[in-house]
Amino acid sequence: MLRRQFLGGIAATSVSLATPSILRAASQSVLRFVPFVDLSLLDPVATTATPTRNHAFLVFDTLYGLDDQFRPQPQMVQGHLVEDDGRRWLLTLRQGLRFHDGAAVTARDCVASIRRWASRDSFGQALMAATDELSAQDDRTIVFRLNKPFPLLPAALAKASPSMCAMMPERLATADPARQVSEMVGSGPFRFLEREHLAGARAAYARFEEYVPRPDGTPTGTAGPKVAHFDRVEWITMPDVSAASTALQAGEVDWWETPSPDLAPLLKSDPNLRVEVKDRQGLTPILRFNCMQPPFNNIALRRAVLGAVDQAEFMRAYSSDPDTWHVKLGMFCPGTPMANEAGLDGLFGKTDIAAARKAVEASGYKGDKVAFMLPMDHPISAPIGQVGIDLFQRIGLNVEVQAVDSGTLFQRRNSREAVTKGGWSVFPSMVSGLNILDPAVTSVARGNGLQGWYGWPDSPEGERLRDAWLEERDPGAQKALAEKIQLQAWSDATFIPTGQIFQPMAWRRNIDGVLDGFVKFWNVKRLAS
Repeated sequence: MLRRQFLGGIAATSVSLATPSILRAASQSVLRFVPFVDLSLLDPVATTATPTRNHAFLVFDTLYGLDDQFRPQPQMVQGHLVEDDGRRWLLTLRQGLRFHDGAAVTARDCVASIRRWASRDSFGQALMAATDELSAQDDRTIVFRLNKPFPLLPAALAKASPSMCAMMPERLATADPARQVSEMVGSGPFRFLEREHLAGARAAYARFEEYVPRPDGTPTGTAGPKVAHFDRVEWITMPDVSAASTALQAGEVDWWETPSPDLAPLLKSDPNLRVEVKDRQGLTPILRFNCMQPPFNNIALRRAVLGAVDQAEFMRAYSSDPDTWHVKLGMFCPGTPMANEAGLDGLFGKTDIAAARKAVEASGYKGDKVAFMLPMDHPISAPIGQVGIDLFQRIGLNVEVQAVDSGTLFQRRNSREAVTKGGWSVFPSMVSGLNILDPAVTSVARGNGLQGWYGWPDSPEGERLRDAWLEERDPGAQKALAEKIQLQAWSDATFIPTGQIFQPMAWRRNIDGVLDGFVKFWNVKRLAS
């Protein structure tokens, strides 16, 4: 099934959620943006949802940013000092940093924010395991006292996806990290306008006049000066791709995050628009198993399903143009240092359905219900999930399709209950190249049980290999460990990578400064007409 055909059914039953504001002529001081899916969850620590990450980089800032070579650069910090053979780090905040409520940013705020983030993030957990003491020496100095050298400390604090180490006031950062904070108060370049947020329809942000960009460097990745040129940014949820396309061409919106691939030729033919792939690390749609509950607590069944996957079949659901996707994808983002082909020879080719059904039977599967959550409003996960449902049924699984919206999926995937009590078995999701750069940042390949990402697989050997990678400093030895980690991931079969896609963005030609990578709203400005 082609992506356009599937979404056509959604569009036919969708009510446009555009507000009257998009019907007005575009203001020079307002940027109107159509996200790929609605912003339903706001706290970047409580969820790893991609829209939340994009929203969070408007509102919050980070101590370090990642440049376009994935190197950590000072952001909120002026710099750092490393002492005691790498066991003591002193991070000094820049002067003049303020939160949106007017309070000065202090080291105490940052310490509380780091602790909250690290309680949920896998890279943060590794950092804290190496930390004996994290404290504020004074208002501007953060101190890490480590039990062993951890040279990846700046990289951990610069992590951009799937969960960023967002700095927030101590009064918020001490809240339960499993629940959303009560206010969106950050120190980023834009303020969240809570009273204008309407789930399913829109979100709005105002430029934070007291934001102090870095005085040096070049805007790249999430690093460098973050200069806000617009007084206001409006997110307008438009699940109907035809309506979004029409609004962009008419100038009612300025920027569309994920235009449908089959609409791209039409948009490219419009001289007033630019259509480009800005994120060359791409996106990886996945299917994620619930490894705690039947039937996918059965590792033999997970392996049988993994062995039945033809990545090209999934990618054709996204687009009929093979230039827009890549298959034979491993555990790490292609083109990055840890990418490798370990174990790929026997995976992801054309599916032998008869052999797959035998493998399912041999696993001991007895027909338990597979609760497959399908986010109907998601322009990528919806068609990818549809292919997964069809495959699961063809190889003999008892699938119950549970159609939901993305916001419901993001909340419900937290449930660890059995399927009979409202739990889930599998869901489609999407990770960016930043999510799978290396063993330090990837969550989907972790095997840390209840501390891990949704699905909660337990793999002592996978964790041992990851710890060894974190300790290793030799690039060649790191690459060898990454290959072992990839082989272990295929053995654990905790998720299915279904390929890599190169999703274009589309924006009006009078919008300049769109940075490479995922959507970011600093540096973007409107050209004089």
